[in-house]
Amino acid sequence: MRRQLFAVVILSVSFVFLLSACTSLKRFAYQGYKRDEWQQPNKVVASLHLKAGEQVADLGAGGGYFTFRLADAVGENGTVYAVDIDKGLLEYVEKSAREKGYHNIKIIQASEDDAGLPPDSVDLIFVADTYHHLSKRVDYFRRIKAALKDQGRVAIIDFTSGWLKSIGHGTPTQVIMDEMRQAGYTLQTQFDFLEKQNFLVFRVAGSTSQSLSR
Repeated sequence: MRRQLFAVVILSVSFVFLLSACTSLKRFAYQGYKRDEWQQPNKVVASLHLKAGEQVADLGAGGGYFTFRLADAVGENGTVYAVDIDKGLLEYVEKSAREKGYHNIKIIQASEDDAGLPPDSVDLIFVADTYHHLSKRVDYFRRIKAALKDQGRVAIIDFTSGWLKSIGHGTPTQVIMDEMRQAGYTLQTQFDFLEKQNFLVFRVAGSTSQSLSR
């Protein structure tokens, strides 16, 4: 009896440890090896010319790699919605935001086919290293237009080369452009400073605006 009880306790502790380790491993995977070097996060965010007080959705926020940088860019009067389907990662972002004193980050638990964003709520939907994970992308981005404010944008970054692309973690630039066009968007800007990734910014088709400089 004691042995059975001991075994149950060990299994319970191991299960809790694995859950914690799983989230940690996922965070490590999202951070990647020397990610600051190849992702150039500060340059990416600066290229978007975000304004203080704007509302941004970090779609596929993961462990918050871009979330906190976006929160800095929009300031304390702005809002960044950390959107993900992974509850563990969202809890980590929420805890980190609380510990770091970020009051402009809000957590949204998404589903596979719904980002959960309120209508007319964001100036920018930011999608880094996540586009290839989405299924039925044309329908997904057609629906998510409702969350964009007037003149709202969608920024997409995904892998075009490297070992991650070789195992299916990436999307060719032309595929993204074709799918976004079908979803009702038009390409505003194509940045080319990321060596292994594309970086595309879209607006809803029919909206008028000047392109951002590369």
